[in-house]
Amino acid sequence: MGAGGPRRGVGPPDGGWGWAVLGACFVVTGFAYGFPKAVSVFFRALMRDFGAGYSDMAWVSSIMLAMLYGTGPVSSILVNHFGCRPVMLVGGLLASAGMVLASFATRLLELYLTAGVLTGLGLALNFQPSLIMLGLYFDRRRPLANGLAAAGSPVFLSALSPLGQQLLERFGWRGGFLLLGGLLLHCCACGAVMRPPPGPGPRLRAAPPGGRPRRRLLDVAVCADRAFAVYAVTKFLMALGLFVPAILLVNYAKDAGVPDADAAFLLSIVGFVDIVARPACGALAGLARLRPHVAYLFSLALLANGLTDLSSARARSYGALVAFCVAFGLSYGMVGALQFEVLMAAVGAHRFPSALGLVLLVEALAVLIGPPSAGRLVDALKNYEIIFYLAGSEVALAGVFMAVATNCCLRSSQDAPPSPGTEGGASDTEDAEAKGDSEPLSTEEPGGPEVLEVPHPGTGSAEPDMEAEPGQG
Repeated sequence: MGAGGPRRGVGPPDGGWGWAVLGACFVVTGFAYGFPKAVSVFFRALMRDFGAGYSDMAWVSSIMLAMLYGTGPVSSILVNHFGCRPVMLVGGLLASAGMVLASFATRLLELYLTAGVLTGLGLALNFQPSLIMLGLYFDRRRPLANGLAAAGSPVFLSALSPLGQQLLERFGWRGGFLLLGGLLLHCCACGAVMRPPPGPGPRLRAAPPGGRPRRRLLDVAVCADRAFAVYAVTKFLMALGLFVPAILLVNYAKDAGVPDADAAFLLSIVGFVDIVARPACGALAGLARLRPHVAYLFSLALLANGLTDLSSARARSYGALVAFCVAFGLSYGMVGALQFEVLMAAVGAHRFPSALGLVLLVEALAVLIGPPSAGRLVDALKNYEIIFYLAGSEVALAGVFMAVATNCCLRSSQDAPPSPGTEGGASDTEDAEAKGDSEPLSTEEPGGPEVLEVPHPGTGSAEPDMEAEPGQG
């Protein structure tokens, strides 16, 4: 199982094989966030061969990202039905097959369906289960684990872009796509690592009366949880403006008279700062005094990111743009390190698969609205300042809303009397579930499928693992 020694009591191991899971999650996160941006290095060659414009090529990355975010509920259903490891293995094969098939494309539609839809779906089926499994292996060290896993995004983006350029120069875009498809098979190896955490005692499964399944394939009831609702609204506002400055930064710098090479290096500055900021912020959020207030730390990161955009909207000199990149990379890395930790803390490990799928769907809608709208405004106004003001306002508003709404929710939760048998800090949907899902548990018959019980982070209650028996739902 790896180093770490025997576990004491019931709970995530916070080490041992969990470090291997963390490494796999680092790789998967890097592919999921870095790959859609890295394929843009092939766009010029694709435009020449297909006789298309840049906007037509940009749809490849847009479709890939839309699949990554928009298929969240589908991934949640598959994970709850089949478990994390099978879903990730299939996802790795789909992601690889999409790029391999794209290397034979002769029409844009074929490129959209292969590199866009198929590869995007494969990445989605890897990304979400890896985060779920990370939450099952880490509790006390979970903020640090989330920060380290999130660092995969800037690391892989920094590596995949120059790699793609080298492949393009040596083998053309068709050969490059073929080799990148082979590279994506590493997602299958990451999926194989995702075995369920070991339990200290007999493995249990739910035995509800009347044959009613204990776990729903997609727990939409989590939407009634006030903490989840606050987080979902925050993510929607955040996604409207968070990615816009990074997308427009290079063209903005070129319009300001910055040489092409120096303008491209600005994104590298953002990436380098981001690489350091994510694990550092994860370690900071894991401190005993700060972890109970991680939602406020997340709102502070959003506010800092929004204010950075607003204060740098009129930056024209190269020095001012470098300063913007450092501040933006720092706040952007903080947001990336904390976003999933806040969701895990809000809904708990047992509701996280469904909550993550629904949040990603909400984020997909915002991503489809924000950056394209910003691009149209730039085309219409020929002015980047208004875009930075708009994006910064949206992200800052998300931070303010998160802080105010979280404070109101916490106060109302503290004022309300706790339900019998639950802690005073339990969420609304956890109280409801505690009343309806209190059936006795029975041990699994010899030779039958096993379902591992893991604790809810922060409590001593056990919840079934994602490696559910097929058909159990």
